[in-house]
Amino acid sequence: MTATYTFDVFTTLDGFGSTSGDWPGYWGKQGPELLEHRLALFSEDQRIVFGTTTYREFTALLDPDAGLPEALDPWVVRMRNLPMTVVSNTLEEPLAWPNATVARGDAVDAVARLKKESEVPLRSHGSLSMNRALMAAGLVDRVQVTLFPAITGRTGQAPIFEGAADFDLELVEQRTLDGRTQELVYRPTLHG
Repeated sequence: MTATYTFDVFTTLDGFGSTSGDWPGYWGKQGPELLEHRLALFSEDQRIVFGTTTYREFTALLDPDAGLPEALDPWVVRMRNLPMTVVSNTLEEPLAWPNATVARGDAVDAVARLKKESEVPLRSHGSLSMNRALMAAGLVDRVQVTLFPAITGRTGQAPIFEGAADFDLELVEQRTLDGRTQELVYRPTLHG
């Protein structure tokens, strides 16, 4: 049996994953339903998969001593403690996060192996370029987009699907959280 792989991403309405502006974490739009839902998602058995850049960024941002309040959100604490594979040819073990290991080589090959070997579902939060390559290779089973009600046209960074292949998307789940944030879960199929 092959493990399912979910590309889980936060975005603004205009498709940016982060900002250089003075926006707070979650673009200041998190609420109790969102945080409760995220905790439920990360309370399930699963393995987290990150690329090198996302792992390094999250290690710095989510360090409890960094002073970022979101680092203490229960779902984030849970994510940090789940089994994790970081696809990297530059990082060396041991990694700063508990239960984290390094998979060397090409991301497509590493994740294809993980999908065959893992007894639990796989989830990647962020890791944009890696996940675009995995989508193009047909390894992403679900794209989970959490759409925050913000437009960051001047300060937006990290365009989620910039340079991605073309995909048809089948909507398999949708929900509104806190009356303003949309979660859309799609099954992607390479177009063409």
